[in-house]
Amino acid sequence: QVQLVESGGGLVQAGGSLRLSCAASGRTFSNYHMGWFRQAPGKEREFVAGLSRSIGSTYYADSVKGRFTVSRDNAKNTVYLQMNSLKPEDTAVYYCAATVAVLLTTTPWSYDYWGQGTQVTVSS
Repeated sequence: QVQLVESGGGLVQAGGSLRLSCAASGRTFSNYHMGWFRQAPGKEREFVAGLSRSIGSTYYADSVKGRFTVSRDNAKNTVYLQMNSLKPEDTAVYYCAATVAVLLTTTPWSYDYWGQGTQVTVSS
């Protein structure tokens, strides 16, 4: 069992930055691939970024590539999402998730544990 708690969301103007954090507790954090997802009102939950458990490979949705950076600190049991050059279309609830799948995956149903989400609102 892994418990995930996101923080760092808020209101920011277009072009601004935010850094989201996801603190994990429970089982060994380093055993999990970690993912960030988001869900806007009326839309399906979508993959944003992921980070593998071992060698730290990263993967990004095309919509955030070059603007967002995912990282993890296994010593602190925390994964981060640095979001730069934010756009109004980035407005959503952002979730972190953990999976024990063999490979890092972008599909929400492949993730075993989820945080409660943090709201990110980007004004134009």
